[in-house]
Amino acid sequence: MGPLWMTLLLASTLGFFAYTATRRWNLMRVAQRPENRADRIGERLAGVGKFVFGQARMPRYWWAGVAHIAVFFGFCVLLLNSIMLWVRGYVQHGAGAYDLWLFGTHQPLGMLYNFLRDVFTVLVIAGVLVFFYNRVVLRLKRLTLNTEGLLILGIIFTMMVTDLIYHGVELNRHYGGSHASMPFASLIAPLVGTSAALHHFGFWVHAGLVLLFLNLLPYGKHFHILTVVPNIFARNLAPSGRLRPIEDIEGRLERSETLGVKQVRDMSWKDVLDLYTCTECGRCSDHCPATRTGKLLSPKHLTIALRDHLYHDEAALVAAARNRTPQNGSDQPAADEKLLLVPATVKPEVIWACTTCAACETECPVFITYIDKIVDLRRHLALERGEFPEQLGTAFQGLERVGNPYSYPNEQRAEWAQGLDIPIMAEKGETQYLYWVGCAPSFDDRSRKIARAFAQLLLKAGVDFAILGPEEMCNGDPARRAGNEFLFQILARQNVETLNNYKVRRIVTTCPHCYNTLKNEYPDFGGKFEVVHHTELLAELVRAGRLRPSRPIDWTVTYHDACYLGRHNQVYDPPRELLGAIPGLRLAEIPASRDRGMCCGAGGAQMWKEEEAGSTRVNHARMQQLVDGLPASGSSRAIASACPFCKTMLTDALTDKGHEDVRQLDVAELLWQSVGDDV
Repeated sequence: MGPLWMTLLLASTLGFFAYTATRRWNLMRVAQRPENRADRIGERLAGVGKFVFGQARMPRYWWAGVAHIAVFFGFCVLLLNSIMLWVRGYVQHGAGAYDLWLFGTHQPLGMLYNFLRDVFTVLVIAGVLVFFYNRVVLRLKRLTLNTEGLLILGIIFTMMVTDLIYHGVELNRHYGGSHASMPFASLIAPLVGTSAALHHFGFWVHAGLVLLFLNLLPYGKHFHILTVVPNIFARNLAPSGRLRPIEDIEGRLERSETLGVKQVRDMSWKDVLDLYTCTECGRCSDHCPATRTGKLLSPKHLTIALRDHLYHDEAALVAAARNRTPQNGSDQPAADEKLLLVPATVKPEVIWACTTCAACETECPVFITYIDKIVDLRRHLALERGEFPEQLGTAFQGLERVGNPYSYPNEQRAEWAQGLDIPIMAEKGETQYLYWVGCAPSFDDRSRKIARAFAQLLLKAGVDFAILGPEEMCNGDPARRAGNEFLFQILARQNVETLNNYKVRRIVTTCPHCYNTLKNEYPDFGGKFEVVHHTELLAELVRAGRLRPSRPIDWTVTYHDACYLGRHNQVYDPPRELLGAIPGLRLAEIPASRDRGMCCGAGGAQMWKEEEAGSTRVNHARMQQLVDGLPASGSSRAIASACPFCKTMLTDALTDKGHEDVRQLDVAELLWQSVGDDV
C-alpha cells in the first residue's frame, strides 16, 4: 500500500501546486512594462549568496533574525530528508531502507548528514518557538497577527516533532535505541519505543505536511520561500537615489499613452514579484517616518493591499491583459474602475505621505522596492489626472516660470554671495569645482548661512571654484519626487546643457538632494559629472591641512543624517570626521543614526506641501530623538546637520516645541566658527 498512497499523495499535491503556480505566473505576466534584470550577472549572484544564503540583513532585528537563520538553514538541510522520506514510500521499511544511497547511518557522509539533520531539527523548533513568542506573547505591532502565521508555525513545528518521532522509532527498531550521529533522536527514542503506529504516524504526517506546506505557500506571505531567490537576484542594482525615468515622455504624451502606473498592467514583472515576496515582517513600516507619526502610509500595508488586489481581481486582470485594444496609438485596455489602483486599492493620502527616505528599502530583507512604486502612482495622478496637493501646484508654477519652487526671480540666485567676491562661470569660464548652490541656499535666509560659511571655507583653503548664478536652475528633484516627471526632464536637460557647455567635470553642493540628482539621475540625460557633497570636500581639505579648526567650541551636539546623503548615498563618515576635528566639540551619537536615522520630513517633495494628517509631525518626532541625545539642560547644546532642508525642518521643530535653547547648525557653519576669520 505504501507506493500507492505515496503516488496518490505526490500526484495530488504536486498537481495542485503546479496549477496554483501557473496562475501566479500568468498573473505576473499581466504586468507589461519591460524590465531587464539580466545584467551584471556576477553581482546578482553574489547578492543571492550574501542576502539569501548569507542572511545578511536578518540580524538587523537580532532575535528574530537569529531565529530565521536557524529555520532557513534548517529547511536547507531538511529538504534532503523530506525527499528521502518520499522515496521511502516506495521501498520496504527497515534497516536497508534507512541506509539509503550514500547517506547510510554507518557511512561517513550519512553520519554527517544525520547529525546535521538532527541538530537543525531542534534549531528549527527553537526558531519556531521564538516566532510563536513574538506573535502570541509580545504581539509585536510590526507583524501581521493573523491565523495564517500561526498555522504555518504550527505546521513547521509538527513537521519537526514528527520527524524526531519517526527517527526515534527507527533507532529503536534497527540501531539499539541510540546512535552518536543522532543525539536528539536518541533522547526521543525511549519515549516512543518500537510502535508501528508511531512509526507510520511520524512518517506519513511529516511527508504529508511538507506537501501541504508547499501548497499553502502561494496563498500567503510564505510564498517568499519560493520567490526570494529570483527577487534578490533581480534586485535593483541602480543607485538607491535614482528613480527610473519615463522613456520618450514627449512621444508617450503625443500618443496618449499611460504615464506612471494606473493599473497593474502598467507595472513590471519585477514589481509583481516584489508583491509575491513580501514576508509581512513589518520591518519597513517599523522604520517608516510616515507610519511612525500616524499617517495612513504603511509600506507593508501598501504592499499587502496591492497583492490582495492581484489575487482578488485575478480574473479581471488576466482578461483585461488578453483583451487590450489599441487606443490613440497606445496599447491600453478600456478603463475599468475597479482596476484603477488609486483610489480603488490605494488612497491618495497614502502615496502623498511618502518622504522617499528609503528607510523601508534599507530594512527589507528581501529587497522590495517601494519608492519607485509610490512615485509611479504619483506620476499617473500628476501627469494624467492633474490630481496632486494644492501646494505642489505653487511649486510647479515656480519651477515652470522662473526655475525655482520659491518663485523668486532667478536673477537673485547669487545675492547670498554679496561681499564674498565669488566668481561666476559666465565670467570665469573654467574652474576646478563648480559650486552648485541649490534653491534653498540661494533664496532661503537660514540656508544662505550654509552657503556663505561653505564658500568662505573654500576661499580660505584656496580652492578654485565658481558658481552659475542666474544660469542655475532647480535640479528638478521636487518635481520628480512629486510625480511631475515631464517638468523634471525639462529642467534636467536645461541644466545638463548648461553644465556641458561649460565643460564642467567636478561639482560640489551643500544640498544632498542636488547631490543625489546630479550624481545619480543626470547621467540618464547626458550629464556625467564627478559630484561631491560639501562635507566630503571639507573633510578632504581638513585632512590635507588646508583648513585647520583651532577655535574651541565647547558644545555637545547630536548629528542628523540626511536621507539623501546617508541611506541613498552612503555618506556617513565625512560629517562626523569634521565634527571630530573641531576642538572641544563633543558628538553624542543617538541610536537612530546612520542608516537607521529618521527622516526630517522634507524629502519626497514634502517640503513643498502640507504634511498629511497624523498623530504628530515627522520633523517634531525626529527633533525629539536628537534632543533626547543631548544633556538635559545647558546652553551648550546643538543639533548638527548637512542639508538645508533638514536645517529648516529641525529649526522649525525646535521652535514649535520650545527648544530655542538648542542651536541648529550645518556642519559647514560649525567648521567655519572653528576655522576662523572673515575672508
